Amino acid sequence: MGYEHHFEYDVPDFVREAEEAMARGETFGTESAEVTIKFGKGLVGEPFTSRNGRELVEVSIPNPDKADSRPWETFVISPKMIHDNQYGKGVWMKLPEDGTTRLSRSVRTGVDDEGKTIWGRETREVSNLELKSLMESYKEKSRDSVLSELSDRRDSAASHPFEPKAKPHDRSGDAR
Repeated sequence: MGYEHHFEYDVPDFVREAEEAMARGETFGTESAEVTIKFGKGLVGEPFTSRNGRELVEVSIPNPDKADSRPWETFVISPKMIHDNQYGKGVWMKLPEDGTTRLSRSVRTGVDDEGKTIWGRETREVSNLELKSLMESYKEKSRDSVLSELSDRRDSAASHPFEPKAKPHDRSGDAR
């Protein structure tokens, strides 16, 4: 008996190709062929239906540089590919390691006669490995800032030998 796939249009091409390869008896290492991307649930938008009838969600990518005030880049994906993290508030998805994803962002293209901003779309293709680093850049930032803060505290403590803490001001006379 052959394996029939009734929801063919809901499944991404790489999943269909993998299923067909498995049906032919071909095997491949899934760990080396996929990349797992973990990110916050708050970055996933509400589901919507595309022009061709597919259900999709838009996922936002925070700007890695805090000084970058441009709108965040986004990509769309099937909500079936995003899974809740078993331990925590995050979500995760797997994508083919050698694949690419199209990112887009709103950009100002000018101002109309009434002084209103005219918006356009800027798109680019990134590898899924680069997408992982963009989506998980928050890990490096928070780790770096915590480590540098701890290092600063350690350096500060080393340069200032034990100093007794100042006694708190007696405020008993302040209360009426």
